[in-house]
Amino acid sequence: MNSTSVRPLRSSGRTKAGKSPAAASTSTGSAIQVSPVRSAQELDEFIRYQLELYRDDPYFVPPIVAERRDFLNRKKNPFFTHAEVELFLARRNGKVVGRIAAIDDALWNQFHNSETGFFGMFDVPNDPEIAGALLDAAAGFARSRGMKTLTGPVNLSTNHDCGVLIDGFEFPPAMMMPYNYRYYGALLEGWGLKKMRDLYAYDLSAAMTPPEKMVRVAERLRETEQVRVRPLDVRQLPEEIRRLKSIYNAMLDRNWLFLPMNEEEFDAITARLRPLVRVRPELCLIAEVRNEPVAFCITLPDSNVAIREAGGQLTRWGVPVGLAKMAWAARRIERLRVLLFGIKPGYRRRGLDALLGIETLRAARRLGYDGAELGWTTEDNELMNRAIESIGARRYKTYRIYEKAL
Repeated sequence: MNSTSVRPLRSSGRTKAGKSPAAASTSTGSAIQVSPVRSAQELDEFIRYQLELYRDDPYFVPPIVAERRDFLNRKKNPFFTHAEVELFLARRNGKVVGRIAAIDDALWNQFHNSETGFFGMFDVPNDPEIAGALLDAAAGFARSRGMKTLTGPVNLSTNHDCGVLIDGFEFPPAMMMPYNYRYYGALLEGWGLKKMRDLYAYDLSAAMTPPEKMVRVAERLRETEQVRVRPLDVRQLPEEIRRLKSIYNAMLDRNWLFLPMNEEEFDAITARLRPLVRVRPELCLIAEVRNEPVAFCITLPDSNVAIREAGGQLTRWGVPVGLAKMAWAARRIERLRVLLFGIKPGYRRRGLDALLGIETLRAARRLGYDGAELGWTTEDNELMNRAIESIGARRYKTYRIYEKAL
């Protein structure tokens, strides 16, 4: 097992990570035209623009185009049952030069008693004129819906990937985490957005030695007959998903970044993750107290290693070339993503977090993984951040959420 927990992908030599080929130049030619997406062709342009913009970046992981179409399909993504989304494209001389999504999430504003509009899926070259035109369009949409604040980026909510990477460009993105060029923060701040909150991601080596106190707490709980930690039973996956839902629904917390998911959204996200769960159920753990599910820790192989090999396409010329490349690359996955962790109120501060952490670490070592990314957590969640750092994890990426009064 390699003790180096994060190893950047090798550069192609074409451009430095996080730096766009266009980063050194700002166009001042023809006027920028921003218009909403209204056709299937324009939706395809919206999706593919990101792949074109990051084509030469050695760390970018191209999303699967077919998956992005489904994600933005109002009939297939249950997020749209409670949110209105307008997609915008920026053009110069007829060529697409940027994109943005504007979001009015009624569930968010009802849950938080707020009037917040969001922007996301923001991708542009290093051009303040293009960035400003797109952000103006998103702000206009938010104002038209009665919103008082514009916040983002979220893609399309905090239950999806969100934030702008501002530190940690030397590492490739983990699954379900965003990635962007270094200049994005300056463009957003130049338009008038201010820092709202930072999000932290941590790196943890599987070779680390857990603190003695953590081990003692875990061992004491393990010896208690009332407490049991077990992996998900893939033979009864629908029932197991319902158990996870029961824990998740009991965790309702009105902290700023929490957004409850309806049944359909929870099912849609778990459906996306189900293949990875089936591959490594040993890493998906449920803690039970007197046979009642009270906590869980879902850790999955970092699928970005396989996804990046497909280049955005599962098939070419009717041949599943991308699928074959993904299957081959999946054999080389050495890192994990600690994706979800939760404990029901009333069972916190009892050591269940230590027990789940120790069991996850042991399973990762047994299966031969090098390390994992943990996160994200918010910068003001001091209790969680101290707990993560106390087990030997180091903060290695920072993402930022911005806001601006309208």
